[in-house]
Amino acid sequence: MCLVPVDTNGVTPRARALAAAIRSVREQSGISGRELSRRLGLSHGTVSHWETGRRVPTPEDVASLLTAAGVTGKEKQRLIELARHASEPNWLTVGMPGIPHQLAGAVECERSASSIVEWAPLGLPGLLQTPDYARTISVAAGISPQDVEQRVTLRIARREVITRRDPVTFTALIGEDALRDQIGSPETMTEQLNYLLELGARDNITLYVVPPRIGWHPGLSGPFVLYEFPDAPSVVHFEHYSSGAFVPDIDDVQAYREAVDSIRKVSLSPAATAKRIMKIIDETEHTR
Repeated sequence: MCLVPVDTNGVTPRARALAAAIRSVREQSGISGRELSRRLGLSHGTVSHWETGRRVPTPEDVASLLTAAGVTGKEKQRLIELARHASEPNWLTVGMPGIPHQLAGAVECERSASSIVEWAPLGLPGLLQTPDYARTISVAAGISPQDVEQRVTLRIARREVITRRDPVTFTALIGEDALRDQIGSPETMTEQLNYLLELGARDNITLYVVPPRIGWHPGLSGPFVLYEFPDAPSVVHFEHYSSGAFVPDIDDVQAYREAVDSIRKVSLSPAATAKRIMKIIDETEHTR
């Protein structure tokens, strides 16, 4: 079996998703990394590098690993296909079947990033959502009760990147309409808004509210997330209702860095943002 070295200047979101999938398969199988390495006739370090994304296995390697872990059928084919295109930089996923891939890529980007900037004009960033807020959105989208709880659990787990001991730097540019929109009960919104204030007081998190009706700015083109990495090129992620894309093109990334600067210029300062959130909390409580 051979290894495809990962250029630390070219780690793709798809490669990050493959690493997460391999790690998940091994953990769910109950097989230790050393035992799996023994079954494959490889060193423990090789499988460990696959799980961390430091090296990308070939599709043949992945097929052997999945066989050893007891993975068959559509899931096996899905992961082999993911491995086949792991080195491709641009990643467009369309339709619900692609969402698990895209989500895995986003989670791995969050874990590996040194900083994240998100522009969220109409809804609150996922990393800042309370369980009840996230649950309300999933229920409204018609997701099954079982899947709702899985999504909420994952959402809470993802939040660890901004609250852990060595957290990622997170900047959230939030449209004021997202704060005023009634998602769930007034109690749900009050809890969510108070949680924003709590997070905004952390040293690694900066919140900016962008008021409505301020004229044109680049944020009107839609939401996006900008990931910066310590050992790889930056990536822009566009997430839509049932599709999304990761774009690492240098010129595109720079354009979105400039967009961040432009949106920040028309936003309220962090201090003014906190005051605006408190004002909205007071208004929300008066609606009970």
